[in-house]
Amino acid sequence: MASVKVYNIKGEEVETLELNDAIFGADYNEPLIHQAVVTYLCNQRQGTKSTLTRTEVRGGGIKPWRQKGTGRARQGSIRAPQWTKGGVVFAPKPRDFTKKMNQTAKRTALFSALSKKLADGELIVVDEVKVSAPKTKEMEAIRKALKLDKRSVVIMDEPDGDVILAARNLPTLHTLSVDEINTYEVVSNATVVLTKGSVKKLEEVYC
Repeated sequence: MASVKVYNIKGEEVETLELNDAIFGADYNEPLIHQAVVTYLCNQRQGTKSTLTRTEVRGGGIKPWRQKGTGRARQGSIRAPQWTKGGVVFAPKPRDFTKKMNQTAKRTALFSALSKKLADGELIVVDEVKVSAPKTKEMEAIRKALKLDKRSVVIMDEPDGDVILAARNLPTLHTLSVDEINTYEVVSNATVVLTKGSVKKLEEVYC
């Protein structure tokens, strides 16, 4: 079992914690991580964009001029794509971008991503994340104490409204509950911060 240092919100080491190898000691599987990220991003797409083709644009039912004798190129409608206010060629229409991924594969990708973060020294465990009031300056102080200089995610065992509000205005820091953890959030952030409670919950759910 891997052992990590546990810090408090002031950046001070308070204890060490043993991590389960099933979650934090998995082999690195880049193709599976890629599949999980692509699946997640596709499932975020609404697929509601829609524009009009030449058959749907209002007007254009008559030829603008006769076929021959004008010296101009032949035209059948002023709503053809080459005309201003004409229809769109291969217009995007509502569609479903949803992709499916097996639960086992999704779980394996998450474990692989977390293990990679731990191996690279980009995973931090804290005893808890608390603020006395939903103020940005308090979360900024925590960010500086933990040296989270790049884009980072704080994963809590339970949603905390004050912490969420305090972190909302920090562009390089956002929060999640452990129930929302996914491979994309792990790999898209430079540093992953887990609370002790979230580590325990992960081990309870997956081990």
